[in-house]
Amino acid sequence: MPSTMTHLQCSNAACKKAASYSSLQNLCPTCNAPLLARYDLALAGRTLTLDALRDRARTMWRYEEVLPAAPPVTLGEGMTPLIHARRLGERLGLTNLFIKDEGLNPTASFKARGLSAAVTMAKALGVQTIALPTAGNAGGAAAAYAAKAGIGCVIAMPADTPMVNIMEARAFGADVRLIDGLISDCGKFIAENRSKEGWFEVSTLKEPYRIEGKKTMGYELWEELGGKLPDVIVYPTGGGVGLIGMWKAFEELEIMGRIGRERPRMIAAQAAGCAPIVRAFEQHLESAEFWTNAATVASGLRVPKPLGDSLILADLYASRGEAVAASDSEMLAACREMASLEAIFAAPEGGAGLVAVQKLVGEKKIDRNETVVLFNTGSGYKYIEAWRAALGTVRGGI
Repeated sequence: MPSTMTHLQCSNAACKKAASYSSLQNLCPTCNAPLLARYDLALAGRTLTLDALRDRARTMWRYEEVLPAAPPVTLGEGMTPLIHARRLGERLGLTNLFIKDEGLNPTASFKARGLSAAVTMAKALGVQTIALPTAGNAGGAAAAYAAKAGIGCVIAMPADTPMVNIMEARAFGADVRLIDGLISDCGKFIAENRSKEGWFEVSTLKEPYRIEGKKTMGYELWEELGGKLPDVIVYPTGGGVGLIGMWKAFEELEIMGRIGRERPRMIAAQAAGCAPIVRAFEQHLESAEFWTNAATVASGLRVPKPLGDSLILADLYASRGEAVAASDSEMLAACREMASLEAIFAAPEGGAGLVAVQKLVGEKKIDRNETVVLFNTGSGYKYIEAWRAALGTVRGGI
């Protein structure tokens, strides 16, 4: 069954204007809110079943009914393992702790999902060059999928981005611009130059399809857990597109009759040095304020104000979730624990998620027998500088 996509719709509840998916779109032309892809879910539900999925290719494009309507630009992304972390769970007092290891995607992070979908539609609609700001992993993924599609790619990165991300993007042929400042400064550079340079911007939530790739993480959990959802999802949250996307997937699954009204409690894990969502959540706000002087070894979490902050917070409140911050030392210690007990060489962002689990178990906000899924969003191999610092605190160093 091909895609059942029908149109795009503004995510702003006060607007909800429709837009065509057959032409290039960034934000809602009426109110500048993110646009979301919509589908004929009654039609999609006829063929998107657990039985039908058994015979499909093991990539995220197996969910073709609810993905962009274009020939996929794919490197085999998705269907990452859901690992039952028994030893780590035993140490935490949890029976059903699972780790979804997104570091095993192409380009070694979850960013492959979103950029596969975004580049798929960009190529189909005739884009010659994509452009985006990045803290690191999104740039490598964008460069890879642009290379696969045969289109140009311009990437703006903070000058202190880990060297492996810079080398990766340049190896794929991207035009990498190093900017003094944070990802927000890189975003300003792209926004100021895109029109005169003829770039199509694929920044987080500034085009409709990265969220569609990310939502497949939610579909995979539903499939891997036999048609059920976990009790708790712990998600490292920078831009937060994966969290928003999974919530969208659950809404679609309910409309198709695959699940009921139950939802996991969504937990946003952030770095203490850049925690705008945690601060807003603790103050019960509907949007986040810009976080000044953001600093953390988890470069993917160094997002001072996510564009989708209101959507992230709405999903946390709706799910009766939590937002938890981890210091750099806490997340690096958690990474070592994940590696030594479960043989997962995690990104610092994954460590932040494990710290959130530890804290919530300690506060008795996660019960022993609940099914908990922790997302490790990238491979530790992309964060050699951070791991050198982590191992340097161990006797004997490296």
